[in-house]
Amino acid sequence: MTSLSWAIPFIDDLFDATLSARLQHVIDHKTKPLGALGQIERVAHQIGLIQRTEKPQLQQPQMLVFAGDHGLAARGVSAYPSDVTWQMVENFLAGGAAVSVLARQHGLELNVVDAGVAHDFAPRPGLHLRKVARGTADCSTQAAMTAEQLDQALAHGQAVVRSLPGNAILLGEMGIGNTSSAALLMSQLTGDPIEQCTGRGTGLDDVGLARKLSVLKQVQALHAGVQQPLDVLAAMGGFEIVQMVGAVLQAASENRVILVDGFITTSAVLVAARVQPLVLQRCVFSHQSDESGHARMLSHLGVQALLKLNLRLGEGSGAALAWPLLESACRIMRDMASFESAGVSASDADAGSSPAA
Repeated sequence: MTSLSWAIPFIDDLFDATLSARLQHVIDHKTKPLGALGQIERVAHQIGLIQRTEKPQLQQPQMLVFAGDHGLAARGVSAYPSDVTWQMVENFLAGGAAVSVLARQHGLELNVVDAGVAHDFAPRPGLHLRKVARGTADCSTQAAMTAEQLDQALAHGQAVVRSLPGNAILLGEMGIGNTSSAALLMSQLTGDPIEQCTGRGTGLDDVGLARKLSVLKQVQALHAGVQQPLDVLAAMGGFEIVQMVGAVLQAASENRVILVDGFITTSAVLVAARVQPLVLQRCVFSHQSDESGHARMLSHLGVQALLKLNLRLGEGSGAALAWPLLESACRIMRDMASFESAGVSASDADAGSSPAA
């Protein structure tokens, strides 16, 4: 099965040797020792390349929480029932969830997307009704979705991003059973054994984890011959994951900064990067989660996360927690003095470093 009518958006290569050198010169000549701000310097350089400026600025950031149900959840792969998906969507919109609190704290516009929840929501501000179906099919017995549904979900993810202002998005998700889909996508696309990709999700005990692994091996056996990234996505993904793939590709084509949350959102980026590798130039990975496969997935992508806080909540909570670091990186580029402007003597050994303390 392949995608039908949906087309991959054009994404250009951001690398510009001249701009990269200018950005590094600006960073190195701030009033600090070379490299003293660590990963913040890396992020500042990356955002400068994305925005093609030495004075990057983040405007109207959009938190996007995609929600969807999974037919596989009926097989007991989660510690929670599927009803929790729609109940948590209501909690997001009511302002009571962790991501709701963090979005308010950091001035993030919270957008909740019904990508495929098995519940009908009343329209209201902050809710994007983009339901493809009331949950995916059970991927242990058939493909999670049809080619038509895959196309529709990818297009919906793109459309949500196009409808929103700003130059940065933060990815989040909600869907009981979606750590199973993320683990399956990771194993199928990287070749890692499913045991190395699968964690306890919402808190499974040893018996629950063994049951989850048994079910996921059945899924893999059924879809063993599926190899192309979008075909794998249709066979084993969730509507919320597919819409995140569409959102990532669209945001990358618009040169928005993409702040990635945890294991499930990273699985969407993994698929998007297999479709169009240049998306990774626009992605900042907020944290390495406590879900056991996340560190390996980040390694496959060749990226480094900003934080390691043992988070495993999802929702976009880790992205929201990391958001101030991106703002700080941009402010340092715009507002921090250089040795020359501050009248501070540089080190004799390196013009970019400050005097020894």
